[in-house]
Amino acid sequence: MPDHAVVSREEWLAARKVLLAREKEATHLRDKINAERLALPWVKVEKKYVFDTPRGKKTLAELFDGRSQLITYHFMLGPGWAAGCPGCSFLSDHFDGALPHLEHHDVTLIAVSRAPLPEIEAYKERMGWQFPWVSSYGNDFNYDYHVSFTSEDLASGKVIYNFGEMPVPAGSKETELPGMSAFYKDEAGDVFHTYSSYARGPEEWIGALMILDRAPKGRNEKRTMDFVRRHDEYEAKAVAV
Repeated sequence: MPDHAVVSREEWLAARKVLLAREKEATHLRDKINAERLALPWVKVEKKYVFDTPRGKKTLAELFDGRSQLITYHFMLGPGWAAGCPGCSFLSDHFDGALPHLEHHDVTLIAVSRAPLPEIEAYKERMGWQFPWVSSYGNDFNYDYHVSFTSEDLASGKVIYNFGEMPVPAGSKETELPGMSAFYKDEAGDVFHTYSSYARGPEEWIGALMILDRAPKGRNEKRTMDFVRRHDEYEAKAVAV
């Protein structure tokens, strides 16, 4: 059993009410941050990006699929990779159930990776996912939004990620990092970049983590998400009910 104090119901309730006040503060702070996020200025996207999709080549504007808002998840799957990033896969396990709600609220959610489309399709089939996923192979989208890096970038020892310069770990061959970007398309068809977030920024998208945060042992990790595997790689364990 975890090393915790065991107290009376009355003592527990008093401690819980103190925490509740802090939780409410966090909720109100989140509301304020959400409002500040919506108030950010926008940048018009001038460059033309063309993506490979299961329905042929499409521009960034065409990825909106008739809606005015587009959210792209920068999924770590580079050309020639045997499988997608376990952390990105963990996050993406949460997409399919959200799609009907997002699409009926004028939001298109799509994953973008630099791997060629056949490699994306093969991994998507393995994982059993249905959400839209397109390839930016051959265009600058991943590089412009600072989630992919060239061999020259890595050789320099520093890359731009999460809105700042960061060192490349010694011996690293990693060319992809995770993130998300949001876009708006107006009635004239012009596209605007409204928001991006990287590193742990999209963590709140991972509902399983939010559930674990309420479990008795929390995330129970030594490093961030060190317990995560692709959902078809966990060892089966019999659990008594």
